[in-house]
Amino acid sequence: MRIVTRPDFDGIVCAVLLYDMESIDQPIRWVEPNDLQQGRVTIRKGDIIANLPYHPNCAMWFDHHYTNNPGTPFKGLYRVAPSAAGLIHEYYGKRFPRDYDELIRQTDRIDSADLSLEEVLHPENHPYILLSMTVSGRDTSEESYWNRLVGLIRRNDIHAVLADPEVKRRCDRVVDINAQYTPVLQKHTTLEGHVSITDFRAIDEVPNGNRFLVYSLYPDAVVSVRIRYDGRKKKRVIIGVGHSIFNRHCRVNVGLLLARFGGGGHRGAGSCTVSAEAADACLGSIIETLKRNEPNE
Repeated sequence: MRIVTRPDFDGIVCAVLLYDMESIDQPIRWVEPNDLQQGRVTIRKGDIIANLPYHPNCAMWFDHHYTNNPGTPFKGLYRVAPSAAGLIHEYYGKRFPRDYDELIRQTDRIDSADLSLEEVLHPENHPYILLSMTVSGRDTSEESYWNRLVGLIRRNDIHAVLADPEVKRRCDRVVDINAQYTPVLQKHTTLEGHVSITDFRAIDEVPNGNRFLVYSLYPDAVVSVRIRYDGRKKKRVIIGVGHSIFNRHCRVNVGLLLARFGGGGHRGAGSCTVSAEAADACLGSIIETLKRNEPNE
């Protein structure tokens, strides 16, 4: 039996919970949603999918994204919710060998971006938020770290996890990167009405800074657009869209909007991956829709 999940903090916690409750005998398969949607991932009988779109071959499925409702019977749990890990925790109930209540509460807050301005500006003062920022996803060379975190969280409380030498090194690096991220973000961000647009296609190494920082720097924006190449070959472009977590006046369902371009997500956040040739046309349509700010449900 194998876990197939996404390399973000919610996916990490999903794996922690599933390891405790199921007979997992194969390494975790870490994948991005678009890879699954485009058929670039083989799902085998017995796989448990979490925090990703449904696949008919899987044995169990857990997810919380607005656009992923499969419309077919399955074993597991699906509902629009703050996190996929929270649904797994609900599904197994009181059968866990240890108390994960605080871990789930924090995962719900982080994945749904239910954060305060102080937490965004000073994540180093908030252990779970800082830990979540060490998981950047997409870079498969990081798989050993993702697996390390799963093991550490299963066996330790948050303070012991942060004391692990590798985790501590990465947390220190996150603090340093966040300090350097503001000027880079400002250099590559423009404001069109109430839409902030951060375009990192002009730089080769996209910084992994605080993804919530843009909302504090551009308080008049109700939604952000983030653009970057998917890999060094620059053949595909990743477009991420998110409602501001401080200026909550965006009325566009982001998941539904990006589903038109082969992506999806939540009502308040999502992404799509398009060819480099089609990117500007897709962006033009996405940005115009966001500027109109009309409900699309």
